[in-house]
Amino acid sequence: MSSIINTKIKPFKATAFHQGKFVPVTEQDLAGKWAVVCFYPADFTFVCPTELGDLADFYAKFQEIGVEVYSVSTDTHFTHKAWHDASETIKKINYPMIGDPTGTITRNFGVMIEEDGLALRGTFVINPEGEIKVAEIHDLGIGRSAAELFRKVQAAQYVANHDGEVCPAKWTPGEATLAPSLDLVGKI
Repeated sequence: MSSIINTKIKPFKATAFHQGKFVPVTEQDLAGKWAVVCFYPADFTFVCPTELGDLADFYAKFQEIGVEVYSVSTDTHFTHKAWHDASETIKKINYPMIGDPTGTITRNFGVMIEEDGLALRGTFVINPEGEIKVAEIHDLGIGRSAAELFRKVQAAQYVANHDGEVCPAKWTPGEATLAPSLDLVGKI
């Protein structure tokens, strides 16, 4: 399996349910800004609404640092609307919920479970140039944390803007970074 890190996202066309409307979404909509694409298996399930609700709770924070969030499943945009109308948790969502019934986007990111036609839990952070900087894929039963995702986005943005610096484990803004060099080898 080859790494998806630092590769450009592939072209796609889809329809999303977003703020009460059906809207077209393409890879061009992700261009020029930081984006998070969060794949999940299916609407009307169990772990998925806890994750999407957590993302909804953090959405304003993501927006404050210039990040758009997109959720994607192989359900249709119609199913996303029905779920939004039926679930108090999903009603909190203000980010686009992309329908991928053909599985094109899901396959593009390498998270399709072919025998089930569903996505694994995949999270991708994409820079303004359309390059994937973070890729995390979970099995179906393991939920994700929006707080940890937010921290990873902050680290990716910091590294992008500070050439020669890297962020250590659990780094948050304001904490010390590292400048890799021969002098640091074996001293951490």
